[in-house]
Amino acid sequence: MAPLPLSVFIIARNEADRIGATIAAVRALTDDLIVVDSGSTDGTQALAASLGARVIHNDWPGYGPQKRFAEEECRHVWLLNLDADEVVPPDLVEAVRAVFARGEPTHPAYRIGIAEIFPGERRPHPWAYTLTPVRLYRKDRGRYSPSPVHDRVELMPGATMGRLPGVIHHFSVRSLGDQLDKLNRYSDQQADDLAARGVAIPTWRIFVELPANFLKAYLGRRHFVRGVYGFLTAMNYAISRHLRVAKHYERRKTLRPASAPANRVDPPPAKS
Repeated sequence: MAPLPLSVFIIARNEADRIGATIAAVRALTDDLIVVDSGSTDGTQALAASLGARVIHNDWPGYGPQKRFAEEECRHVWLLNLDADEVVPPDLVEAVRAVFARGEPTHPAYRIGIAEIFPGERRPHPWAYTLTPVRLYRKDRGRYSPSPVHDRVELMPGATMGRLPGVIHHFSVRSLGDQLDKLNRYSDQQADDLAARGVAIPTWRIFVELPANFLKAYLGRRHFVRGVYGFLTAMNYAISRHLRVAKHYERRKTLRPASAPANRVDPPPAKS
């Protein structure tokens, strides 16, 4: 089939074990597939290029800025964003084609469901929690947030949204250890973002963040349907949210003496 008037962009770093399936699933949709790499050392760039991607290097500035950089590199006004660990199944590929079947799509943006597939699973659990962010959109009606930690498309006022049937398969967990390493790094970025925005989280949150977020993941996001592995991934999520608050508290305590002593009194100005 002919490609659509659509650019597909992916940000990546050290994703050689996963990005091949991501690209292969959508390669026929587009004549403009961009991979923005932030310094892979595992051959991600060469693999992506061999599969027909246009590979561009950009040092890592954070999630939002990296995706905004990728948006600027896209040749078409319509964009489809995927992460390097996400695979679009055939039914969703056809749903994307159907949006363009009669010319210009009805809405300038479309939500797409995303469901995790854990190690040992072949497809998302029927009751798996599904996120529904905007992933297909016109870049003249929406852009990724410039936030370094918040990964979402911000639409212009009045832009309407549709919803595509089907879900993206998200292979986010290589292993429990790899997941925890990733979440630990992300909690550093979150703590830095809170400091940059001048947000102060109350200290009492330290004592409730872990149990509250375990319940959020295990019950609210239905990790319980995945058995023991669901329990373990819910624990990892809870630990990462606890680390975000703990690191935020630590930064406030350790930076205060150097930058803004709690009881500092400035001397009066000298008389002329």
